[in-house]
Order: sequence, then structure tokens, then C-alpha cells
Amino acid sequence: MAPQNPGKKGIKSAYERALERMESEGIERPREEAFSPEVLAGMDEARKRAEAKLAELEILHKGRLRTLRDPVAFANEEKEYQAERKRIEERRERDIAALRDPSRAGR
Repeated sequence: MAPQNPGKKGIKSAYERALERMESEGIERPREEAFSPEVLAGMDEARKRAEAKLAELEILHKGRLRTLRDPVAFANEEKEYQAERKRIEERRERDIAALRDPSRAGR
């Protein structure tokens, strides 16, 4: 029985098979170059900063909900919480995108 991959010895990894599947679907391969340690540290810091803000926001939100009895005020608080949460998450994604591609900073 002839090997399925004459140009390559052994079995393909799941990663190699996934890359081939991506290419067959016309999806560009991921970049091979790695981010510098400074960029990785910046991304990690952006994630940690957002995580801390989200945790603080959630604690304050739950505290305010415990004091509310009016359904309209409760709904308004929930709406404000969701909007602030989205704002923090979007800021995190913008910060990380700027670190990944400095030419996009400020967009």
C-alpha cells in the first residue's frame, strides 16, 4: 500500500490538516511570525485591565440591583450595565488590535 503523502513522512497533525482545510476554503494561513515579548505583555495587560474593570463593574451592578425595587429602575440599571460592559470589551479589543497592528492605532 502506497503512503497517502509521498512528499511527507508520517501522519499529519490536526493543525496541519486544519491549515490545509483553511487553504482549500480560500482562507489565508495564520501569520508565522510571533509577537515580540513587549507586544504580548501589552496584550496581557490590556486583558487584565479590562478583566479588572469588568469585575468591578459587576460587583457595583449587583450591589445596586439589591437596593432597587422599581422594575423600571431595575431595567434601566441592567441596560446601563450592559452598555458599560460592551464599552469596556470594545476598548479591550481596540487596544489589542492596536498592539497587533500598530498602523491601525487610533482607528
